[in-house]
Amino acid sequence: MNPRPDVFLHACDCRTALGNAQDSWQSLIDGQIALAPTPPLSGSDDRVPLALTGPLAEVSPPRWLAASLELLAESPKRPWGSARYPIVVTSSNFGIDQMLAFHQDPEAVECSTRATAVSAVEAIAESLGWGANRIILSNACVSAQLGLIHATRLLENDLADEALVFSFDYLSHFVVGGFHSLKILNADFPQPYAARKTGSIGLGDGAGFAVLSRQPTPYRLAAATTHSEFHHMTGNHPTGSGFDAVIAPLAKAATGHRIWVKGHGTGTLEAGCLEAEAVARALPGAPLVSWKGSLGHTLGSCGLVELAIARIAIEKNQAPGTIGSQAPFCADNVTAKPFALNDFTGVILLSSAFGGAHAGHLLLRE
Repeated sequence: MNPRPDVFLHACDCRTALGNAQDSWQSLIDGQIALAPTPPLSGSDDRVPLALTGPLAEVSPPRWLAASLELLAESPKRPWGSARYPIVVTSSNFGIDQMLAFHQDPEAVECSTRATAVSAVEAIAESLGWGANRIILSNACVSAQLGLIHATRLLENDLADEALVFSFDYLSHFVVGGFHSLKILNADFPQPYAARKTGSIGLGDGAGFAVLSRQPTPYRLAAATTHSEFHHMTGNHPTGSGFDAVIAPLAKAATGHRIWVKGHGTGTLEAGCLEAEAVARALPGAPLVSWKGSLGHTLGSCGLVELAIARIAIEKNQAPGTIGSQAPFCADNVTAKPFALNDFTGVILLSSAFGGAHAGHLLLRE
């Protein structure tokens, strides 16, 4: 049996409240926090930490459409959507803002035409002239990494010459209100991996793209893994077994490399500590960081957003630390300050989601 061909990261970029991948990386290095206190619902007296690229409002055309088109205009020009150039689009929300707007005003017919996953992607495809070879995936906060895995499999099985993976998640009152109702989105700013009495998260706008190819570049997607715990609708198994299961294959694939870890690290207390402890067990001495204390949690798009920033970090030989947090931490491997990457040859990127869904990638510098 022939070994599967290597898959490389040919191009990628993102948009956050701090700008593109380059700008976001620099702002994280500088310790800038994009989150700001914002009312979660119209007329609310509460304030929650959000990192926005525009007003938190349901508008037409949706703000995610223009932002997506602007970002994708920077991707390599290919016959995307044709037989050998598939597109994988992911999100945890797609056009939910438009669905809310239409629910609030049934006369807003233009919103109804972009209110589902299929119609939201079609709006982007029509503007860019994409072909019909498009795959739509959504699985909460591991959506983008699942998109990368699917694209990788297409390339490994010679079903594509190159693949475009795109993900977008822009906040709306529907999304923010939902997280606020769970009480993990509250007035406290997130402190990923901090050992404190209660946890909290922030949310952020985000979008990213990656082009994968079998043609060699300095950035190889050397391994990927997924694991679903099936333990609870929102929580993780208290032993941390889900985190252990997703990290173990990546740690094995990283044997012989000096690795740092970009964790999921939203700021929730239990999940954050379980993740930090699992990374420390599997990869002793590997620095662990989270950037969601600044960017907020960009939901289903975080896997692509943070991949793009990690690639810039590798290029610049400096990784941002865990923004917004300070000791004591849940584990000794959590790194608060930026650190040099000259001696590192790879990074493990982790994402987690409701229901105990986990996904991870190993990105090696060739």
